[in-house]
Amino acid sequence: MDDLLEQLRAALPAEALITDPDVTASYAHDMASFCEAGSPAVVVLPRTVEQVQHVMRTATALQVPVVPQGARTGLSGAANASDGCIVLSLIKMDRILEINPVDRIAVVEPGVINAVLSRAVEEQGLYYPPDPSSWETCTIGGNIGTASGGLCCVKYGVTAEYVLGLDVVLADGRLLTTGRRTAKGVAGYDLTRLFVGSEGSLGIVVKAVLALKPAPPAQLVLAAEFGSAAAACDAVCTIMEAGHTPSLLELMDRTTVRAVNAMANMGLPETTEALLLAAFDTADPAADLAAVGELCTAAGATEVVPADDAAESEMLLQARRLAIAALEAVKGTTMIDDVCVPRSRLGDMLVGVETIAEKHDLTIGVCAHAGDGNTHPTVCFDASDPDESRRARESFDEIMALGLELGGTITGEHGVGVLKKEWLSRELGPVGVELQRGIKQTFDPLGLLNPGKLF
Repeated sequence: MDDLLEQLRAALPAEALITDPDVTASYAHDMASFCEAGSPAVVVLPRTVEQVQHVMRTATALQVPVVPQGARTGLSGAANASDGCIVLSLIKMDRILEINPVDRIAVVEPGVINAVLSRAVEEQGLYYPPDPSSWETCTIGGNIGTASGGLCCVKYGVTAEYVLGLDVVLADGRLLTTGRRTAKGVAGYDLTRLFVGSEGSLGIVVKAVLALKPAPPAQLVLAAEFGSAAAACDAVCTIMEAGHTPSLLELMDRTTVRAVNAMANMGLPETTEALLLAAFDTADPAADLAAVGELCTAAGATEVVPADDAAESEMLLQARRLAIAALEAVKGTTMIDDVCVPRSRLGDMLVGVETIAEKHDLTIGVCAHAGDGNTHPTVCFDASDPDESRRARESFDEIMALGLELGGTITGEHGVGVLKKEWLSRELGPVGVELQRGIKQTFDPLGLLNPGKLF
């Protein structure tokens, strides 16, 4: 420990180092339940690329593990510390370096908050689409590390589709530049995509070149009530099959609707079994909503209510953004699953989750990016009750098994981290795991970067 601190202090200012155990403990974990976390030896908050390089050179020389972190809003334990590690928090590297309206790119440091970037580019008539529910607090570096998504993915895609290039500090301290600033480019292997979603296991992202789009018109939202989750899922399939391109297509089951009302008095219809939110940001969103409303009615919607204006639309979206926090308030603790299935199997997924909830006598609310088939079954439980905690963990695993059985994936946007390590090998198979381990060995031969995650 003394050698580590001495070498770190040689090129870092005093304020960049945190050694007080009471403070370092607050950096030990992200927001995931049931994920082990160790005690870091030190927390480092660099402000420059050179400082990050110094940390990695020191870590390599002394063979000390390094756990990179953003805002720790993740839900898989990917940012959890290991015993004796250096926690490398990038939150102080928070500058927007460039916004270029001609090339439609932004160049940012990893600690930039998603919402801060979104608002900055909006001032120049541009749009950065990825918008995780935690967009007011999560960082771009964290979004890149977990390949995060958001509410608008059904039309605009996920983070990976907006990362054009990266500056990455490798395990030994070398600086690697990947990708491009141009609209097109196919030179060599796509190392940029390799880092997106790697959860800090291959290198430390210190700069990102992000693609932007022209700002779309203000969107209008429609809310449709259904007498069953299956009917709502049928409506989703019908909407997509008809060729519509909503900017958002979200679903909340009855448990989620009631939880949101209980927390925020949103006035959502508690008699509904499923609430579907559809939005369009087209030139004539009212016409698109009317067409989708007819499809919802044909699919069995009991009521269809289009928003009259942007303010009412934002209220409905805020209800959806509150879903996870509202479900956490039901019992105090949640396990948030992240299973993505083909849209055609979305109804089977929700029915299956309901069966699992009944089997384990648990409250499991489901909110979903329905247009993507990306579901978030959220297991609500009392962490002080050992039996209920056991049942929560078992139900969580059964939900992931159900997703794979339906042709889906164990994670659509939250990542693997610690929580889903066992399940990653099941999804990839032995050959896939072998190749991925080989990639990790190439970039991090000493195994210092975020050890214990993914595999």
